[in-house]
Amino acid sequence: MANVAVVGSQWGDEGKGKIVDWLSQRADIVVRFQGGHNAGHTLVIDGVTYKLSLLPSGVVQNKLSIIGNGVVVDPWALLEEIDRLGSQGVHVTPDNLRIAENANLILPLHRDLDVLREEAQGGKAIGTTRRGIGPCYEDKIGRRGVRVCDLRDRDALESRVDALLAHHDVLRRGFGAGAIDRQALLADLAGVAERISPFVDVVWRVLDEARRAGKRILFEGAQGIMLDVDHGTYPYVTSSNTVAGQAVTGTGAGAGAVDYVLGIAKAYTTRVGSGPFPTELDDEIGKGLGERGREFGTVTGRARRCGWFDAVMVGQAAKVGGIDGIVLTKLDVLDGLDEIKVCTGYRLGNHSLSHLPSGAAEQAAVEPVYETMEGWSESTRGARSWADLPATAVKYIRRIEELISMPVALVSTSPERDDTIVVRDPFDG
Repeated sequence: MANVAVVGSQWGDEGKGKIVDWLSQRADIVVRFQGGHNAGHTLVIDGVTYKLSLLPSGVVQNKLSIIGNGVVVDPWALLEEIDRLGSQGVHVTPDNLRIAENANLILPLHRDLDVLREEAQGGKAIGTTRRGIGPCYEDKIGRRGVRVCDLRDRDALESRVDALLAHHDVLRRGFGAGAIDRQALLADLAGVAERISPFVDVVWRVLDEARRAGKRILFEGAQGIMLDVDHGTYPYVTSSNTVAGQAVTGTGAGAGAVDYVLGIAKAYTTRVGSGPFPTELDDEIGKGLGERGREFGTVTGRARRCGWFDAVMVGQAAKVGGIDGIVLTKLDVLDGLDEIKVCTGYRLGNHSLSHLPSGAAEQAAVEPVYETMEGWSESTRGARSWADLPATAVKYIRRIEELISMPVALVSTSPERDDTIVVRDPFDG
């Protein structure tokens, strides 16, 4: 049985939540492997909307859900999310949720630093969610972070906090902010430790046992490959690796644990926050895509920037991300357009490019080269087979496959779980 990793192949917000929920019906375990509560997944099941940030989408299916060591965990945000889902009838217990003992914790001081930096940057801000994700990853790499396992040892926790404050208090003085209250922070951590501890486990061992037992594992990514700290539009990126390779690093599952990588892409393109966006539309068409697609961030509520499908970018993401097949989502948002454009290349001055360059100045300067295709007037919303789609919509999908050199495995035609055209079930390997 194949294990599947799901990753975004644009700038996030591609509709991974619905697809992971759809796939989780076939999985035994769902594992989140990177990011934090800066990423949001929206699930619509039988008309009920569930909004998740840290919890893997499998919890709604009552599947064993795991938060891997590659995730940075805000324990207060996690407990709030657990309580919110409980009010919707989804009960999260140690039977269906495990947290890696070696995951790093986001603390209030990380959120503070995120805000201080963004405000100091003014118009040059990266556009973070201001939730402390980046500063937490910095402390992890700097070997001064507080991890989940530290909560069970008061002496070790105090030592870790002291090392952290020695670093952060200096930074805060540079921004004109006061020192951190050590005792208050320790008291806050003691308050969450009791509730968090029942969920803590040796995640790499849980996954090893599951693989040996032939369980199906679904690895759930957050954000998108073009936000990857190495391969994305740096510096306008997230603070973790979002490619499929992180699925094994961020969980301890080991090389070879992933058999099939499924990339998610909208039938157009969106981006939240700052950064280059070659196909962005600052016109009525772009506004219309945003309105029909309800393009507002799950976590921040910020309006997403909208543009045409960028086949260069998605093709590049597929190659660096190790993608085997694509899910095309929100096809119905294109309904009613007379013509649809697809970016097939870039111009940079007098040069033609077939990839998005790494330099920030070059990324900002590239101009898209478009191919224009015929649109369709019929509705594709709710389609569940190729026969339900207009011929021009099928032609559009086939052309995207050609341009990105990648097969379309699934097509999503609404937020509802079952409104999905299945070309290939990724769990079939």
